[in-house]
Amino acid sequence: MSYATFTILHIVGIVLLIGNVTVTAFWKVMADRSRDARLIAHAQYLVTWADWLFTLGGIVLTIVGGYGAAIVAGYALFTQPWLVWGQLLFLASGLIWVGILLPAQVRQARMARAFADGGQIPAAYWRDAKRWLVWGIVATVPLVAGIVVMVVKTRA
Repeated sequence: MSYATFTILHIVGIVLLIGNVTVTAFWKVMADRSRDARLIAHAQYLVTWADWLFTLGGIVLTIVGGYGAAIVAGYALFTQPWLVWGQLLFLASGLIWVGILLPAQVRQARMARAFADGGQIPAAYWRDAKRWLVWGIVATVPLVAGIVVMVVKTRA
């Protein structure tokens, strides 16, 4: 594949990843604010599916496109400062996602299935919802910083 093709895959991946992260957070927060157990359970179900389709798909396209473009262009993956920073920021976000967000989301999805018929929403759900939102924002910051690094190609 050409550099342009890999770059397009990379950009589409980033758009899917950050787009899904922000939109699903908005949906979930708005559903949670309603305090409607059925709506919250449905939103949680959709957030889980959207993450599997768009977040994971965006991650794969970002990695394949980014590494593909860098390799085709002959960039030194681990000595070019902007590439190193981009990878570290992406990795930092991924570690937060895997270590904190994903477990909280899985717990919330399990709880949501139990109250999907309109039952009581447990306090543990609200604790995880807060954790998920706070750490979701924290995990988004390195992604946005990575975009800046990739666009301006910082040298330090």
